[in-house]
Amino acid sequence: MSSEQQKVAVLGTGKIGEALLSGMLRAGWSADDLMCTARRPERAEALRARYRVEVVTNTEAAKAADTLILAVKPQDMGTLLEELAPHLPADRLVISAAAGVPTDFFEARLAAGTPVVRVMPNTPVLVDEGMSVISGGSHATEDHLLRAEAIFKPVGKTLRVPESQQDAATALSGSGPAYFYYLVEAMTDAGILLGLPRDKAHDLIVQAAIGAAVMLRDSGEHPVKLREAVTSPAGTTISAIRELEKHGVRAALIAALEAARDRSRELASGNG
Repeated sequence: MSSEQQKVAVLGTGKIGEALLSGMLRAGWSADDLMCTARRPERAEALRARYRVEVVTNTEAAKAADTLILAVKPQDMGTLLEELAPHLPADRLVISAAAGVPTDFFEARLAAGTPVVRVMPNTPVLVDEGMSVISGGSHATEDHLLRAEAIFKPVGKTLRVPESQQDAATALSGSGPAYFYYLVEAMTDAGILLGLPRDKAHDLIVQAAIGAAVMLRDSGEHPVKLREAVTSPAGTTISAIRELEKHGVRAALIAALEAARDRSRELASGNG
């Protein structure tokens, strides 16, 4: 089923849900084929005015849409599924954008055979530079995965992984932007310590981050090779790298990512 033929509903249209709605419209979906839900009447009216899409109830979406994107908070997912289940035929595609909720959670609460695709987007979908990690449930076919990719590609890149790797992907990609913000924060403080005004330190670091990211993406070079190109003998960069190694920054990053993965596993098992 092509994007022009299927009806898609976004349930729980917060920031991520709105980004998906906007992305689909820019990618060519007709507003007539899109619908969304929102808890607050003023939010519903704002979405209707901004995107010219139909704002419906969760029950109406379950009955009318071919694909439902569930973008509510993980702790609200059980209640939402209870509301949807009596009205949701087994041939509808259910896409979850809730962190840490496995596909079998949905399959156990919906009609037998319902295809479920789990997606972990990160916040840069808000600026069309996101990474959305996609895994299919027991009943998801290649067509279902392609439909999910078509929805998330307008707001960044997509990557398929087995669901067993979703917790690791959450640690790296879902939480990943926060690590870079933390690094920029620390480097800005260092710039101030070195005598730069905060705004100038911030601009220098942000542009360095953007330039480094583009080089990583476009050059095809290994990060070690790119780093070595900046690291001249007895120079400033190697002095800084020595201090990073001395303070165990690499080991700390590995430990931090392991902690994020473990927490994702805890949330998935219901121990959150």
